[in-house]
Amino acid sequence: MRNNKYDNRELSWLKFNQRVLQEAADPSVPLIERLRFLGIFSNNLDEFFKVRYATVKRIDLAGKAGKKVLGGFNASRLLKEITQIVIKKQAESLDILASIQDQLKEHDIYVIDENQVTSEQAIFLKEFFLQKVSPALVTIMLNEIDKVPNLKDSKAYLAVKMVQLEKDRLQNQYILIEIPSSVERFVEIPSSDGKKYIILLDDLIRYNLNVIFNIFDYDSISAHMVKITRDAQLDLEGDLSKSYIEKLMDSVKDRIEGDPVRFVYDKEIEQDTLDFLLKKMEIDTTDSLIPGGKYHNRRDYMNFPDLGAKHLVYDKIEPLPIPGLEIQGSLLEKIAKKDFLQHVPYQTFSYTVKFLREAALDPKVKSIKITIYRLATVSHIASSLINAAKNGKRVTVSIELQARFDEANNIKYAEKMEREGVKLIFGVTGLKVHCKTCIIERLENNKIKYYGFISTGNFNENTAKIYTDYTLFTAHQGILKDIDKVFDFFEVNYKIKRYKHLIVSPHYSRSKFSDLIDQEIENHEAGKKSGISIKMNSLSDYGLIDKLYEASRVGVKVKLIIRGINCLIPQVKGMSENIEAISIVDKFLEHPRLYIFQNDDHPKVFISSADWMTRNIDHRVEVTCPIYDDDIKHELIETFGICWKDNIKARDFSSKEDNAYREKLGPDFRSQFETYTYYQEKLKKSVNK
Repeated sequence: MRNNKYDNRELSWLKFNQRVLQEAADPSVPLIERLRFLGIFSNNLDEFFKVRYATVKRIDLAGKAGKKVLGGFNASRLLKEITQIVIKKQAESLDILASIQDQLKEHDIYVIDENQVTSEQAIFLKEFFLQKVSPALVTIMLNEIDKVPNLKDSKAYLAVKMVQLEKDRLQNQYILIEIPSSVERFVEIPSSDGKKYIILLDDLIRYNLNVIFNIFDYDSISAHMVKITRDAQLDLEGDLSKSYIEKLMDSVKDRIEGDPVRFVYDKEIEQDTLDFLLKKMEIDTTDSLIPGGKYHNRRDYMNFPDLGAKHLVYDKIEPLPIPGLEIQGSLLEKIAKKDFLQHVPYQTFSYTVKFLREAALDPKVKSIKITIYRLATVSHIASSLINAAKNGKRVTVSIELQARFDEANNIKYAEKMEREGVKLIFGVTGLKVHCKTCIIERLENNKIKYYGFISTGNFNENTAKIYTDYTLFTAHQGILKDIDKVFDFFEVNYKIKRYKHLIVSPHYSRSKFSDLIDQEIENHEAGKKSGISIKMNSLSDYGLIDKLYEASRVGVKVKLIIRGINCLIPQVKGMSENIEAISIVDKFLEHPRLYIFQNDDHPKVFISSADWMTRNIDHRVEVTCPIYDDDIKHELIETFGICWKDNIKARDFSSKEDNAYREKLGPDFRSQFETYTYYQEKLKKSVNK
């Protein structure tokens, strides 16, 4: 669904998820990694239906009033198109899964189902079921109740049909079994023949249906999987006597009972069982009904075990140190003299943790202020902040409790930090705090000196292993004083601050980015060097897209690397013929936001927490930071150039064919692998100096 100027946001996101599916289908990707990409594809779809599909559905129910939100696209038609695309891609993903499982057999790895269990395996599976699975099962006899209890969002269930002979006639008994999440989805079966055997928990339960229902005298029994996805919007209105955290926790719990937006079922399920469930659950045809395969919740494949088959997974890279910044010594002492850039996962995230640990112990450090969006489940960041508070530092944490799907984890840490004396700020009314910043105050020669860092990604040890992100460590007093003003805004947000260095949403980003584009237009028209190079996750703001179109029309060359949503249509004569756009999906998730403006011979380079989406520009607190250090500026321009040269994992937005791989000109060039090599060479040069 396209108009003349823009791609539809939701359909563009589906195209991104299709790029993930391409990785699952790519024979050059290690087999077990391909299974994990299938898991990512499935997990992405779950979140899409909870959030974006649910939003479009609400717009559809609102009628014409919602057209402005969708940029003029018809909501009802869009819902139908989404469903058609998802059904097609779900079927494709099942074919890919079957193909991968066939290929695993060539490596003596067998994923068996309940019909392939041998007598030797049966002994283990019966015992495993009785000891580990049976105690965790929740089984609901549907015929005996008036209404199905609310099925948990995105949990998988087996819909069981049991046919009993009663009074000389057959009676159908319908049952739901919740697949327990407390048991690993993939059960490895001990083997004596040197081969690896895996059975999915779903099939293990199917194999033991006779054990579960041994009190019944039944003629036949079958089980097919179903799953429901619910609207994930949070409701924070209501009881004024409740605290913000209490309201949020209640709303997260209520999400379990949100309106259904998708019902996925095994396409082999008996029609009478499906009809019974839909009627009992009061799901009508306006909801998205998706026929699927035997197994749902394929997101669990993200954690498919490697089974010791190292040749079937990507080689692990050893994160490198930052040249000139020894982690064993004092980071603050080094940062006082020079800015440093950390590029994860190529370089180790340990610098971020070490910075905070050093600040927590240093007697000269008086305060720490930090913004937190998503924390790891076990967070060394949070531990370091608590440690600092215990050592008498003034610790202030702006924690975004509405970081979608991480609310419960953030609330847990918020409560823990508050108990330990950390001062908490819960963002700004009506705005999510999405910026990634930290500032410390250190007393040096009876004066306060600032140190800090600004990042494109979350302060999360887990995602730092798979997300590519930049972090700038700096003692630039002007930049850090601006960050301090951002924290002032959190507490007194009716005052709009002025910043000398940072570009801050929601007050200045739109105008500042527009001014930077205008400068490139002006330079091009004056015969000076011009050009715009941008790397981000998503581009959907029509106003900034129009500015890029304007730059293209006068001849400014624009290069875009966009991982996800891209509503800009490149290479259209008279509108965007000077804009090239690619997407890279590979081993790591491309996550940094990097903005480079040629500015004649004096490039302006920025790292940012903000994509060019309307929510990031106008409805969130975001920070875009200029890079002043020439070496770091050069490094960022070079790493952008490495990504731009990719001809293995780059897809071309300019092609009429969705997700077509970039035309291969010259030798193979895979940017993520080349980026790691770039940092290895950089490290060698620093050692040899």
